[in-house]
Amino acid sequence: MSLADSRYSPLYFLASLGAGGLAVTFFMWLMFWVPHPGQPVPIFEDNLALLTQGTVLQQAMVLGAMAGIATFAFLNIKLLIWNLRQFAAFRRSEAYEGFAASNAGSQVLAMPLALAMSINVGFIIGLTFVPGLWGIVEYLFPLALLAFLAIGALAFRMLGQFIGPRLAQGGFNCAANNSFAQLLPAFALSMVAVGLAAPSAMSGNATVAGISLILSSFFLVATLILALFGAILGLRSMLENGVNAEAAPTLMVVVPLMTVMGIAMLRMNHGLHVHFDVHGGPGETLTMLTRLLSVEILFVLFGLLVLSRVGYATRFLSGEGASAGSYALVCPGVALSVLTHFWLNKGLVAAGLVAKFGVTYWAISGVAVALQVAMIALVWHLARQHFTEAGGPAVPA
Repeated sequence: MSLADSRYSPLYFLASLGAGGLAVTFFMWLMFWVPHPGQPVPIFEDNLALLTQGTVLQQAMVLGAMAGIATFAFLNIKLLIWNLRQFAAFRRSEAYEGFAASNAGSQVLAMPLALAMSINVGFIIGLTFVPGLWGIVEYLFPLALLAFLAIGALAFRMLGQFIGPRLAQGGFNCAANNSFAQLLPAFALSMVAVGLAAPSAMSGNATVAGISLILSSFFLVATLILALFGAILGLRSMLENGVNAEAAPTLMVVVPLMTVMGIAMLRMNHGLHVHFDVHGGPGETLTMLTRLLSVEILFVLFGLLVLSRVGYATRFLSGEGASAGSYALVCPGVALSVLTHFWLNKGLVAAGLVAKFGVTYWAISGVAVALQVAMIALVWHLARQHFTEAGGPAVPA
């Protein structure tokens, strides 16, 4: 029996989330390095054009990206299915009642977070591997909106089950809230928001784009409110009681939160520009992305400082005290890699500060790829630590 089987936690949904995030990092290669005239995202036909007519390096890049997307999309779905099965069994166990009544009860929001990511991954798979998908994409957008709304409703239901009893009867342990663990519900809602925002950026139908804008705005506002309250409560407890060493990786949950919210706002701004005559300049986009990237860098530095002070790597990554919360370390690296691509291409290049495919361009892209490679190595290490039996596979069976 693997460690994950014997010590299941809903935080293992973050393993599925991390794999999905790595699939997104490979899609960034196609998004910004493959020409895709006629639509805002690259599709199978664009990839095929480079595979048949591009240089050897371009062909290698496309094949590498497609292989990466296929590998981590498979891992994302496999880990999601494993988690759903394990979570169903966990809810029937005697331990669940105590878990749900504790501060850790909000960890169940990792499920809708992972579900929303898997829908995004499914769309990436379709764009990358399915010929002719763009011809029917307008029929898929309403279905996607319904799917994300269903996940959003599930997230609010779980959130209500966690907050309701505590508001009515009390029982929330503020002293034990010495981390940013309570930002997980905000992260879940942000993933719903970015999914709902996709049709506003890609649909040619103004009605669909308008509905997308309205729904994604609602979830984005909900994200901001929950994140603000969660951060204030967590920071106060940390200053009074010190950080919870095992939950220290949550200090960097702000990083993926900024990336997801930033992509949602980019999608919404594109929809406003195309359908509703709201025109923002490249300088505005550069400013927004630079501010978001600045927040991410500051929280990465803050998180790494605290992780170093509590000896997290020695205790939970290389020692025997393995923790499901270690998977929270994957999200910041993935998110920083993705936002770096957007900052470079939608910010610096669009504003004319950096020439596309120049030396500076590839230097900054190299930073994003280095972060991506580091997170692949971390996922591999965590898979071996948590899921591998002696001589067995590095993923759940």
